[in-house]
Amino acid sequence: MLTRAGYAPTLVTGDGLLGYDKNAEYDRLIATCSVRSIPFLWMWQVRDGGTITAPLSGWMGGAAFAHLTLGADGTASGRFLRDDISFMTARPHGPPPMPSAYLVTGDARESRVDPGVLDDPAGLFAAQLAAPSAVRLGGGAEVVLWDVATGSLAATGLDPRGGWTVRQRGPLRLWDAVEHAVLTWQAAGSPHQSAYGLTVTEERQYVWLGDPDGPNWDLPA
Repeated sequence: MLTRAGYAPTLVTGDGLLGYDKNAEYDRLIATCSVRSIPFLWMWQVRDGGTITAPLSGWMGGAAFAHLTLGADGTASGRFLRDDISFMTARPHGPPPMPSAYLVTGDARESRVDPGVLDDPAGLFAAQLAAPSAVRLGGGAEVVLWDVATGSLAATGLDPRGGWTVRQRGPLRLWDAVEHAVLTWQAAGSPHQSAYGLTVTEERQYVWLGDPDGPNWDLPA
């Protein structure tokens, strides 16, 4: 939905990722579909000082509700809201077909985090930031992450001696990246997604924890 002073709100249907340039620039753009990153066409259709509000979701299923303000320099930045709202993902931003179950072989080691933390929406969001092109299978102690871009895999399980193990193979060490993001989130007190913010520029889109100079992760823009 697009709004502009002096005009009735405009509800756009169809390919909303293209925005709607008629009557632009708008005061507010409110997306009623979830996206993996902010389409840059939206940025061109909102005035300086205007806002973009959109659910952000990823292929693991993590979600947060972004509220950005457009700057005069052509960038946008803002925090995620307390509201846990999501919508159906825009079709081009949706995940690929889920793979069949894999018997994962590879390098094994002890996991530094409980894989069950990904069952927490905020923990899942933190993990997803570290592996944005991965999909997630399973839950609890038994999680499989499959990276669509490289075929990399990580699988966790209970260690009979206590704790958890992880096996990884492929060019990306998915669980290493997920561990680092989850441990960073836990060190900050395991906050809700509203502790994060998002900055959008022509060069990159990145989510930051705490403030824009804090730990940050690039979105697949």
